[in-house]
Amino acid sequence: MSTANPPIALGYSDVPPGHVASVVTCLEMRAKPQQKSLPLPEGITLEPLVNVDLVAYRALFRKIGAKWLWFSRLYMADDKLTAILNDPNVEAWVIRDGAEEIGMLELDFSEAGQCELVFLGLTEGTTGKGLGRAIMSKATERAWAKPIERFWVHTCTFDHPSALSFYIRSGFVPYAFQVEVQADPRLTGHLPADAAPHIPLIR
Repeated sequence: MSTANPPIALGYSDVPPGHVASVVTCLEMRAKPQQKSLPLPEGITLEPLVNVDLVAYRALFRKIGAKWLWFSRLYMADDKLTAILNDPNVEAWVIRDGAEEIGMLELDFSEAGQCELVFLGLTEGTTGKGLGRAIMSKATERAWAKPIERFWVHTCTFDHPSALSFYIRSGFVPYAFQVEVQADPRLTGHLPADAAPHIPLIR
């Protein structure tokens, strides 16, 4: 992720009505961690995403991320999203508990020597049980199985309150802050108006 954008002014900056702003923390891992690989709990599987149905994909994306105001893949044009998910440098999985879809994992190896953890998300009711740690273990194992020098991820202040500490415990080190401003997806119709109630809706 580039950090070469012009610096924002010190002090407070107004965000236009109808928009939201979050502080993004960028984290990286420069060497494969020494932790022992964790097995997936019984009944949990990672199923490669193939023959992508964008309607079903975005439904799962909303199911996982609406509470945390995930919007990136909702705003993205169909052809661009299809190209990403079909890119041979991208590894995308659906996380299943038996037949039920409960999460998604995506790794992007597009940049030589690097892997981005694009998404690791679980549906409500599946978190807080150690499943995230097991999925992260698999993600880290997959990332460092390739000839990379850097594994990185970003999280923001809209995400689960434990997300940042989870990534740090997993071996990532914060290296930069960014501010993201975007049209509020609850006002564009991409998410329902009652999504992410902890984030004020300012029209």
